[in-house]
Amino acid sequence: MLRIGWFSTGRDRDALTLFSKVHKAIQEGFLEDVEISFVYCNREPGEFPESDEFMAYVKKCNVPLIYLSHRKFMPKLRERGLEESKRGVGSQALEKWREMYDRRLEKLIQNYSVDLNMLAGYMLILSEYFTRRHVMINLHPAPPGGPKGTWQEVIWETIKRRLSEAGCMMHVVTENLDEGPPATYCTFPIKGPKFDGLWREVDEKLESLSFEELKAAEGEENPLFKAIRREEFKRETPLIIETLKAMSQQRIRIDDGTRMVLVDGKASKRGLCLNREVEKHLGSEA
Repeated sequence: MLRIGWFSTGRDRDALTLFSKVHKAIQEGFLEDVEISFVYCNREPGEFPESDEFMAYVKKCNVPLIYLSHRKFMPKLRERGLEESKRGVGSQALEKWREMYDRRLEKLIQNYSVDLNMLAGYMLILSEYFTRRHVMINLHPAPPGGPKGTWQEVIWETIKRRLSEAGCMMHVVTENLDEGPPATYCTFPIKGPKFDGLWREVDEKLESLSFEELKAAEGEENPLFKAIRREEFKRETPLIIETLKAMSQQRIRIDDGTRMVLVDGKASKRGLCLNREVEKHLGSEA
């Protein structure tokens, strides 16, 4: 049995949908050897309607819910740290706040035994203290070796580099943000009949605009941007579900000490490709 802790800020409908689909996969037996031991939220009831709805759903599923408002935890130290970080330098105050918050978090979850923690829309940056003591995986909206940053930054960088494929991956969380080794990934082509016309539109616009001007003018409304995001987003939940299945079957293992990813017992720098499983999953939902 793979026992997981689920970390989410519950900030939007996507967070609830993701949890509900994974919980459903467990209840229906697709993830028969997976159990959600607890859900942790860094908001408390009454802070935001979206997280209230998320937490109410978790309770409805009879999954233990733990929460600690990050906004109310040592707010003066956090505010000082945020102000310092705005100046473009590392903030010792913010690092101290993160570690103190994570130490309190750790006490709240210490009675729950888990094999793995899943960050699913958890919007806080974890401290080095916590990442070294707990095995966690997180979703990133690009395949191994792809662009870094937010999903918006990733897509625009994908367009700028004129990459031929996009995708997403689950990677191990380490003290270096978004630098942990890939555990699983999936990819899809962004060249071909579905995309070629959209690339031509971008090229035509770049005849009179710089890339940065195009990015600023159209943002998330650019047709190519929207098409890439649509294909990437619909693969996120299947990738998470198939990752949990692969881990419960011990096709993938993360070494507790080194955080090295092992695929079928062998060290892997790229992780396990789940293209076939993800596409099959999408086909079953159609």
